Amino acid sequence: MDQLAPSNVPVYETRAEGRRLWDRCADRGQPVVAVRDGDRGYVVRYDLQHLDRELSERALRDLRSVVRSERSYAIQVDPVSESEGVGGETGHVAGQLHADSERGARRLASRVSAYVFDADNLV
Repeated sequence: MDQLAPSNVPVYETRAEGRRLWDRCADRGQPVVAVRDGDRGYVVRYDLQHLDRELSERALRDLRSVVRSERSYAIQVDPVSESEGVGGETGHVAGQLHADSERGARRLASRVSAYVFDADNLV
């Protein structure tokens, strides 16, 4: 699997649904890429912890650049804040990125999946 199509990105609402998704991905030996439909909007989540792998420094830098390019708002409010620039947290092992709509979240999750599903990006 190279990348999830936006229509194939799983969306969950409850902790129980999220836990089932994480368990299913762990059983399959796959990274988690999903959208949480939360009280305050949509959150793209990725997680590699259950695989004991992480994104390489290069892959994380490239992922952050792609995420920044997807943002439609000005990101120069605080040039030091990586969280502000990407609209959430992006880490070597896991990340949470905020989106305005389910459609936007699915599109962003699809882009993220290209990085976390590529074995060449993992160490």
